[in-house]
Amino acid sequence: MRAWRGGTPLDLGPVRQQALLAALVLRPGVTVGPGELLDGVWGMEPPGTGGRVLPVYVHRLRKCLRAPGERTPDSVIGRTRGGYRFDGAGVRIDTARLAQLDADAGAAEEAGDLAAAVSSCSAALALFHGEPLAGLPGPFAEGQRLRLSERRCALWTRKARLQLRLGRYAAVADELSAVLALEPLREPLAALLMRALQATGRRAEAIAVYGRTRDRLAADLGVEPGEELRRTHRAVVDEVLHPDFPG
Repeated sequence: MRAWRGGTPLDLGPVRQQALLAALVLRPGVTVGPGELLDGVWGMEPPGTGGRVLPVYVHRLRKCLRAPGERTPDSVIGRTRGGYRFDGAGVRIDTARLAQLDADAGAAEEAGDLAAAVSSCSAALALFHGEPLAGLPGPFAEGQRLRLSERRCALWTRKARLQLRLGRYAAVADELSAVLALEPLREPLAALLMRALQATGRRAEAIAVYGRTRDRLAADLGVEPGEELRRTHRAVVDEVLHPDFPG
């Protein structure tokens, strides 16, 4: 969890305090009740002081986020009868930018501008720096971590498919080789990597990708590869066995 005012990084305090900020920032304009905040940040281990800890943390966060010399009591975190709310007017939030770039990629693809769609996907992926919300405790942060990780994988998948349509096979092979080292159980990414390797004549490497993915799926999840990955594997093997067959 990181924040800046202008180019100056802000000290957001201890991780529970950061988790509270995340629980508000990721629901901009939504009032979140004290009970929901306590459950989301502390889960099954509520603080000994109960709900009295929330005003303390909010006060500290307001001080962190306030501009030097600013005396506005609420800063960007407002207090209402029902709880607390993050007022994001004038604040740039990565997740909002992520949603916009994702929408831009979809619009560009629909318009047939595949290169622009790839560019928007790349810009969206550049917003990620390692694991989302790394180190933040609580059920809310964990849920958002999973959601954002899935969003990143969807972007990797979309970008690779677009690049394959553009004939950028080597670029897909290089990028997805690195991605699968981090996400070895992502079957759609493995299938796309196999297609890129096949298109560049690296069929043995494509078959090896299938073998590694199948072994990890069996070891970690106890399942076999899905239909898409098996179909891609069959296509690569058939080309190896029948390289001159026109079908």
